[in-house]
Amino acid sequence: MEELKKTCLYESHVALGAQMSPFGGFIMPIQYSDIISEHNAVRNACGMFDVSHMGEFVVDGPDAGRFVNHVFTNDVGDIPEGKILYGMMLYPDGGTVDDLLVYRLADGADGKRFLMVVNAANINKDYDWACAAAEEMDVKLENRSDEYGEIALQGPEAEKTAKDVLGMDLSDLVFYTFKETSWEGFPVLVSRTGYTGEDGFEFYASQDVIRRIWAALLHAGVTPCGLGCRDTLRFEVGLPLYGHELSGTISPLEAGLGIFVKTDKPDFIGKEAILRMKAEGLKRKVVGIELFEKAVPRSGYPVEADGKQIGEVTTGYISISTGKSVCMALVDAGYAAPGTEVAVRIRKKTFPGKTCKKRFYEKHYKNQ
Repeated sequence: MEELKKTCLYESHVALGAQMSPFGGFIMPIQYSDIISEHNAVRNACGMFDVSHMGEFVVDGPDAGRFVNHVFTNDVGDIPEGKILYGMMLYPDGGTVDDLLVYRLADGADGKRFLMVVNAANINKDYDWACAAAEEMDVKLENRSDEYGEIALQGPEAEKTAKDVLGMDLSDLVFYTFKETSWEGFPVLVSRTGYTGEDGFEFYASQDVIRRIWAALLHAGVTPCGLGCRDTLRFEVGLPLYGHELSGTISPLEAGLGIFVKTDKPDFIGKEAILRMKAEGLKRKVVGIELFEKAVPRSGYPVEADGKQIGEVTTGYISISTGKSVCMALVDAGYAAPGTEVAVRIRKKTFPGKTCKKRFYEKHYKNQ
């Protein structure tokens, strides 16, 4: 069994008494106090997450732009420096290799440069896949995942906290942009994306600098938050998690993320399969479901209708922000229309409900 990796903030998590658990090949904090308190801190004020487990690939070289467009569903063709795009890498059959963010860095000596930020559990798989796709292109692909640390500062008070505690005025950053700046003389890349439905920032820097930023925020009283509430937060606003709403067998179209698949751009891996899915119509779709009574619909639980199983839950909770029993589920397309009556089987009992939009709580981003 492969030994679990530790992030640069591992010692701090242990010192804070965090509940640690394996996630994506790392030993990560699931919660410090309790998930509800941490969730509410992000919704109402500000919280911070260790996301140093995420993967970072730097792309450089004369064919950098052509390469990224070849492996990425969104279109980086004309995006300016400082812009970020969300999208996926696909297998030829349209299944999802991973969902990721692509940052358009400042040009290098050989032209365009990009930073690809991928999911922790997929780092090695993604890098091998990307390297294979880069063959016969004049491009340099570096896996820099072990060099970066990363903190996500999230919540309605994130901008004020960054200014008051770190002395960083980030008011010029709008949603899905970034800048390369410095903190106490050290280089830091700061972006404004988030995975919680709230305003917030990501700080990328060397591991030592990330430890210093974390300590400064902690000393100022910012709530440390674990991956437990990161999941409840992203779920409430309908954001996908790889391995649940997206996977090697679930396409972005089935996940309702077709807006991030630009079929009008030059050829990319999986484009033919996506066009075929559009022409033939989808057989499955990820939907939201609200149950009529309190229950916890966990991932993998069967979804039923008309006396048969028509899908299964991908993520489910009693929503902390709304108090409703809700889930996302991959179901047969014939049952995906909003308001369709379905039921979730939880152990030996079925709980009736209806399909609804996947966003159970409204997002609060800046300049969305």
